[in-house]
Amino acid sequence: MAKKSLIQREKKRQKLEQKFHFIRGSSKKEISKVPSLSDKWEIHGKLQSPPRNSAPTRLHRRCVLTGRPRANYRDFGLSGHILREMVHACLLPGTTRSSW
Repeated sequence: MAKKSLIQREKKRQKLEQKFHFIRGSSKKEISKVPSLSDKWEIHGKLQSPPRNSAPTRLHRRCVLTGRPRANYRDFGLSGHILREMVHACLLPGTTRSSW
């Protein structure tokens, strides 16, 4: 189980990203439309004004159950370890166990 402080920090980053998503998107579109380089620099300065934690690259996908930051499957939102346990316990319909 991940530390609760790290999970809360990740939730805070998600809220910030949602809050500044429109601002980042609109300024990126403006940069592509403006022909002059000086105007692009001004818009780029505006793009850097939101907090760093609002950038989508700062987000980290975590397991829904344990909060584990590594080995996550996007389709399920679970880490590989938990996914394997749930498949073996027949809790995920439509998935099959792999054994060799």
